[in-house]
Amino acid sequence: MATALALPGNLSLVEISAAASAPWRDLFAAPRQEHVPYRANTLAERNLLGARLDSAVTRAEGAVLLVAEGASCFATAWWARLSPAPYVSRVAGALFFDPIAQEEESVESLLDTFASPRTRLPFPSIVLGRDDRRSALAARVEALAEGWGSGVIAGARSDAPRPLRRTRGIIERFTAGVVAREVRTGRALMGRLRSV
Repeated sequence: MATALALPGNLSLVEISAAASAPWRDLFAAPRQEHVPYRANTLAERNLLGARLDSAVTRAEGAVLLVAEGASCFATAWWARLSPAPYVSRVAGALFFDPIAQEEESVESLLDTFASPRTRLPFPSIVLGRDDRRSALAARVEALAEGWGSGVIAGARSDAPRPLRRTRGIIERFTAGVVAREVRTGRALMGRLRSV
């Protein structure tokens, strides 16, 4: 089994999924991680999901990396678009695994369930999808990612029995970029404070 990825020291992992043991969980060796269970069949469950995400993000030490899978990706985008800025500003980035798992899955139904302003997400994000770039499913994932302002990387399957080398490399580069962005933001803020 491959060694799990160690997240940079200032990142906390908040994962959103229906399963208590998501297949991609073995990719990460994060000492600070929290699982938010995905349940959204009713308005009350969606509101509770939003409150749990708020709580997980505000409790996290340092910046947060969100990781979601399937319909949880839609819930995470909904949360990011509607939550107060102080919560969302703590998120350094997000990884979305297979937001649309099957051709017949209704994207419109999920978009209706998680209705929110059609704006780009306020943090960098990547959609990790299936390999077939020519399928109708791939085109739907591309359109969804474009609406979120996310990059798309095909061939990073969440249901692989063990972490794929390519997926690991993608996540390592993304988290390094997230940390670099946080450092640049911190330096810019310090520069502004010094000039005041």
